[in-house]
Amino acid sequence: MPIKWSALRVSEAMDMAEEFVNQAAEPLEQAKIVATEARNIANLPQYIDQDLVRFISEIERAVGGGQWKSIGRLRASIGSVRKAIPEGAIEAEQEGARQGNQLALV
Repeated sequence: MPIKWSALRVSEAMDMAEEFVNQAAEPLEQAKIVATEARNIANLPQYIDQDLVRFISEIERAVGGGQWKSIGRLRASIGSVRKAIPEGAIEAEQEGARQGNQLALV
């Protein structure tokens, strides 16, 4: 039975989503670095340091074992979508596009 939805478009959408997820990881790491460095400012009041520690902790809450848990979960979700695409469906769709789309008689 032919697939009525586009496995190729789903795969392309996941490629785009993964790229956005990858782009999100870097700014979070940079924010953590900046906040950590801010804690070294001379004569920093303790109440400011506490707020910086809380901010860093919020960023690190997503971190476990050196991996960004939230980012990792998003990547895992993308992987789940990709695994749900029937094996060979993308290749069959690409081949059909190369040969010219033909209507399937159902």
